[in-house]
Amino acid sequence: MTGFGKAERSSGSRKIVVEIKALNSKQLDLTLRMPSELRVLENDIRLWASNNIIRGKADISVSMENESQKNHTRLDFELARQYHEQLLRLSDELGQPLPADIIGLIVKLPGFFNGESQEISKEEQVMLMALLDEAFAGFDRFRVQEGSALKVDLQTRIARIMELKELVSPFEQQRKETVRQRLMKNLIENVEKEKIDTNRFEQELLYYLEKMDITEEQVRLAQHCRFFTETLAEEGAGRKLGFISQEIGREINTLGSKANDAEIQRFVVQMKDELEKIKEQLFNIL
Repeated sequence: MTGFGKAERSSGSRKIVVEIKALNSKQLDLTLRMPSELRVLENDIRLWASNNIIRGKADISVSMENESQKNHTRLDFELARQYHEQLLRLSDELGQPLPADIIGLIVKLPGFFNGESQEISKEEQVMLMALLDEAFAGFDRFRVQEGSALKVDLQTRIARIMELKELVSPFEQQRKETVRQRLMKNLIENVEKEKIDTNRFEQELLYYLEKMDITEEQVRLAQHCRFFTETLAEEGAGRKLGFISQEIGREINTLGSKANDAEIQRFVVQMKDELEKIKEQLFNIL
């Protein structure tokens, strides 16, 4: 399920900003972006993410800004000269020429801008973990709102499948009469009328219609739809809803294969369309 949350706080001269974003995914796929000074907390943050976000293509971004140096960034020229000397020595030893844009390479090396140490303090580490919780609170509110809209959508689609099932009933008797007339016509065309055993024909017709009967499929389809709606109220029911949707699909498919009627098939196609949209939405439920 998608979500977004952000939190920020200042400590002394530095401000820490945390952003959490996530898109739908079956597993937790975490991308963590943070300055090198914060890498000491990487394992803690990854463990926190696995315990809280659980599932999704998640992106956690942590930035740390030194507000006292914001407007007067200092370049460490001495460090740049040292980098340059070491790169020249490396070039000689390896026999490889330095790139033409040597300055562009040096400015990307650590410490060139704001050469002063920015190691994170214990207090800032605690503050960062608290900011994660604060950002996640907003992230979770976002998901709850989306979940409410998703629940309404699923309920609407299940109700539509039930409506379509009810529309099948008026065609039941008409379908049986159509089958009877077609079989009789084929029999008359292939067998002399006086040789037709009417009683035997009726027996065979009943057997054929019983094979085509879709009453059980309709009953089971209604039961599965009701079960689906009830399960929507449960916590962490995503996998269970997936299983129920498979059962719904099985009954719809059987109904369609046995119907042998153009009008009923039209309703079956619409049911399948609603069910496919339900399955797509279920990927967003834990």
